[in-house]
Amino acid sequence: MRSFAENRRADRAAAAEQARKDAQAKLDRTLAAAAHRAAERRADRAAAADLADQRRQARTAARQAARAQVWAWFAANRVRLPIYLLAVVSAVMAIPAMAGYGRDTYGDWTGAALPALSELGMWAFALAVEVTRHRHPDRPVWALQTGVWLFAGVGFGLNVLHGLHRGWDAALVMGIVSVAGVVAHQIAVAAPRRSREERLAAKVAADAARIDRAAARKVAKVRTAAVRDAVAEIDADGSARLVFTPGRYTLARTVRGRVLTGVIEPPAPVADVLADEIGAWLATQDQPSESADDTPIADAPVSTLDRPSEQRKSTPRKRTHPTPKTRTIGQLRDEFAAAIEDPNVPIDPASAESIRKALKCAPKAARQLRDEYKADHQ
Repeated sequence: MRSFAENRRADRAAAAEQARKDAQAKLDRTLAAAAHRAAERRADRAAAADLADQRRQARTAARQAARAQVWAWFAANRVRLPIYLLAVVSAVMAIPAMAGYGRDTYGDWTGAALPALSELGMWAFALAVEVTRHRHPDRPVWALQTGVWLFAGVGFGLNVLHGLHRGWDAALVMGIVSVAGVVAHQIAVAAPRRSREERLAAKVAADAARIDRAAARKVAKVRTAAVRDAVAEIDADGSARLVFTPGRYTLARTVRGRVLTGVIEPPAPVADVLADEIGAWLATQDQPSESADDTPIADAPVSTLDRPSEQRKSTPRKRTHPTPKTRTIGQLRDEFAAAIEDPNVPIDPASAESIRKALKCAPKAARQLRDEYKADHQ
């Protein structure tokens, strides 16, 4: 049994050990928290570095895209840019001169608006020509071009009048300067030269459009003439409608206007006509003919003449075939239906040859009846 002193020393040792463990655990927690904070700071710095790198790459890509767009714009407008620079130079030289000339002519600042007529007018039409040709290539621009050259002539004339008090050389220079920009614009930008393939494609499209317009105009004229010649049909309740006569017509010009004149229907193809006639003739040969020509000749005494010169020459009798009976396809359908219902008529509805022999019709009609029968019984 331990004494009190030993127990107290044991308790003190246990307390010291517990204090040491608590201190160690606290130190471990402190170190873990510090390590965690350090890891978080490292992760934050890495994320910030990645974000900065992404932003730097994005700024670099944006600058490259902007440079590419600028170069692409310059490449696409390498013709327009010098022309518009020429137009700006022409305007800088002509507009102030025209403003001063207008002020001197009108005697006040109202005349300073004269460049709007002499310079801006032709440029408004010139830009309209360019926009129309790029957005609507199929639209005609002759009216806009007329406005361009009309206002260019006005500007040229006003500038020549302005420069006449200094001499003809100054007048011509001022007139040429005023229209140089718009002339260059119309030649190089508004109406650039096209390749041979593009011109051919444009011509083909223009020809097709012209033919379509001509066809539409003729259809409208034909419909107008058809309405003029139509017959009115009035019902019992008083409602009316126009009745037209179908067919093929041409437009003829008469005193009372354009009228419709019927044309002869084109004949059927020769091959079909021959096939129908041959089939009809073959149909007549299926049954034996009982004419007098086919009956056997009875034995009769033959008398001969003593002199051959007195014998009568025999003339062979020409055999004539009866004219085949012409029936419509509707009549053949009725006969075909009756033959199918009649048990005494040997006919196979699925065989064109059997139909031809039974109805004595052309092969073409027999094939049509067979196809109709198969279509109805599928």
